[in-house]
Amino acid sequence: MNPQAKLIFALSLTLGTTPTISSNHWIMAWTGLEINTLAILPLISKSHHPRAIEAATKYFLVQAAASALVLFSSMTNAWHTGQWDITQLSHPTSCLILTVALAMKLGLVPFHFWFPEVLQGSSLIVGLLLSTLMKFPPITLLYLTSPSLKPSILMTMAILSAALGGWMGLNQTQTRKILAFSSISHLGWMAIIIAYSPKLALLNFYLYTLMTAAVFLSLNSIKALKLSTLMTTWTKTPSLNAILLLTLLSLAGLPPLTGFLPKWLIIQELTKQEVALAATIIALLSLLGLFFYLRLAYCATITLPPHTTNHMKQWYNTKPTNTMVAVLTTMSLMLLPISPIILAVV
Repeated sequence: MNPQAKLIFALSLTLGTTPTISSNHWIMAWTGLEINTLAILPLISKSHHPRAIEAATKYFLVQAAASALVLFSSMTNAWHTGQWDITQLSHPTSCLILTVALAMKLGLVPFHFWFPEVLQGSSLIVGLLLSTLMKFPPITLLYLTSPSLKPSILMTMAILSAALGGWMGLNQTQTRKILAFSSISHLGWMAIIIAYSPKLALLNFYLYTLMTAAVFLSLNSIKALKLSTLMTTWTKTPSLNAILLLTLLSLAGLPPLTGFLPKWLIIQELTKQEVALAATIIALLSLLGLFFYLRLAYCATITLPPHTTNHMKQWYNTKPTNTMVAVLTTMSLMLLPISPIILAVV
């Protein structure tokens, strides 16, 4: 793909996200979602591999169905109330349809089946866009409409997402699929708190984006698509592998790393709202995710491949690590001590 085409698609992604997150009118928000979907499709399918074409087709069908449901929800609400304002969603049927539509766009359980397959068919950089930037407009819509949505539905979807995201990631050997199930699990944490504290859900999304970007860019630097490849990369970039271990533990939510902050605040807020049972369940389910993060970390830094003759050795890489990777990994590890400042800003 030539640079001009890449520039056009990158600008379209930015221009598609902007109207959705800044508009008060449903039609403008829907237009932004459509521009976003159309801009990412060529990037998914640019390799012309059958898996990439399949991923692009699945992504298009799911996102088109979800966008149609968003439009249908807003039209139903306008029909009954005369309001096109995003924050004035009050009709019960519209609220239910919108919850389903945004769950499809985000990949929340039970509408998650497309996400691991699409991520597996994409490159690591496109996978990073799908896991972070493409989830920003739906999360914003969820943030704006959260007072109208039913907390019980969101809580059920959240607990199921945390359970299935952790459970289905246990037996995976492809790094992109592991990160896809990690994303589903993290979305569960955002969905469970958005009805009680929308700002906390957005903080969780920002920190998740930061840590996921660090992991995706680190894996892209060492070209690791499978666990077996990850085992041999310690000879290529030992320092990056060591930092990847800590970044994965941060994504798992272990103290004293950055990833502990959103989990700690969410459990605290849920306890204040007298839903301690849900807080306990989702905290226990995060242990499933911790297992496959530890598995990734173990493969990357602690173990050696059992049959070295079957793996191509990689020479030590003297090229310096990307500055963006260095900045993101540092932030993924070091933000917990300045959490009072972060909370004051948010």
